[in-house]
Amino acid sequence: MTFKIHRGTKEIGGSCVEVWTDTTRIVIDFGMPLVNVDGSPFYSKKIQNIPPDELTTQGILPDIPDLFSDSPKTALIISHAHQDHYGLINHVSNKCKVYLGKATHRLIELTNTFTNQQWAIQNPCYFESGKPFAIGDITVIPYLMDHAAFDAYAFMIQADGKSLFYSGDFRIHGRKMKAFDWFSYHVDKGVDYLLLEGTSLSRKGVSFPTESEIESALVETFKETDGINLVYCSGQNIDRLVSVYRACKRRGKTFVMDFYIANILADLAALGYNLPYPSENFPEIKVRFPFRLTKLVIAQGKGELAYRFKEYKITTPEIKAQYKNVVVTVRPSMTSDITNFKNLSGGVLIYSQWDGYKKEKAVKDFLEYLEYKGMTIKDIHTSGHADLEGLKKMVEVLQPKHIVPIHTFEGNEYATVFESFAVQIVNDKEEIVL
Repeated sequence: MTFKIHRGTKEIGGSCVEVWTDTTRIVIDFGMPLVNVDGSPFYSKKIQNIPPDELTTQGILPDIPDLFSDSPKTALIISHAHQDHYGLINHVSNKCKVYLGKATHRLIELTNTFTNQQWAIQNPCYFESGKPFAIGDITVIPYLMDHAAFDAYAFMIQADGKSLFYSGDFRIHGRKMKAFDWFSYHVDKGVDYLLLEGTSLSRKGVSFPTESEIESALVETFKETDGINLVYCSGQNIDRLVSVYRACKRRGKTFVMDFYIANILADLAALGYNLPYPSENFPEIKVRFPFRLTKLVIAQGKGELAYRFKEYKITTPEIKAQYKNVVVTVRPSMTSDITNFKNLSGGVLIYSQWDGYKKEKAVKDFLEYLEYKGMTIKDIHTSGHADLEGLKKMVEVLQPKHIVPIHTFEGNEYATVFESFAVQIVNDKEEIVL
């Protein structure tokens, strides 16, 4: 068995790992890079109409021609629904088999609709945590992981008597920390190679708050605020949405979400997950319908995604009338809708995302506008990635013969952090034979 990391040995984002034997080839993740080779921001719209062979020459697509052919034999595995792990999939042949979690597929479909993207997956093959499946002579065992993305997985890859473990993105301080306990008990130890993400390794002296601590911080903020409470977080960060809901319930407040988030929670609940969503079972949840978002969805002929929540609708006048008793999810694209709330002075915008997004113009302008209107910006967030303790626990569980840095800018730090293990620094596109 041989593997090659196409992108990720020296950067975060654009994850893509190729694994093959004499008869079988798989690719784990097909992510969109966050930056170009020169370090400038990567914009996907600039490559929409460029053919795959040219994008391969430019180094944007990995050089795996079979993925773009009319009869691909290579299989693609997606770890979770973050664009830096699947965002180039629209360039892959629509005949390619794509293995992923059922909830991951639904999240990608909803992202297509609500952001007007084209990440269609024509041949999905669903897997379940802990249940092995075979692709040719390669055995894959997915393991559910705690991460900011819902339905995120790590993978054990076995072939030719060798084992490779791909950590994907993970943490152990969220609401699914018990998933790591289950994984620790059931996974085979002594893997030959561990491809270990190190997104947060630069913050070695920092322990990240748990999601329960985030919930408590939200409760205190809701208690202290006299004005309206707004929350800016990812609509797919399910752990955070659950924390907001639980904090609202503890403070007797109404949780107002837009119908994009409502669809995500309702669809995941329909797949069997125990989540709060707009329904008679959760009367403290109401739904609003931002103008631009509603117009976009109706223009696609998918108005049913809005109409399904009409009986839980809350209007702008109703939000204005009870502004002290509501908590509303917002995003920069909703600035014009927020203006109509009126009662912003004295309120708090809870910023619950990666701090780096504040450098983006849209986010910067959004936050500055709210401050101009008299709102306080308060950061309440925890990382979606493992802190140093979490990384060490993954290594302790797997007892790898070799650790390879991936999804990190801090690969040279691994040897110091994991001094009792053999750390192997590899380069993008370097072949490693097990």
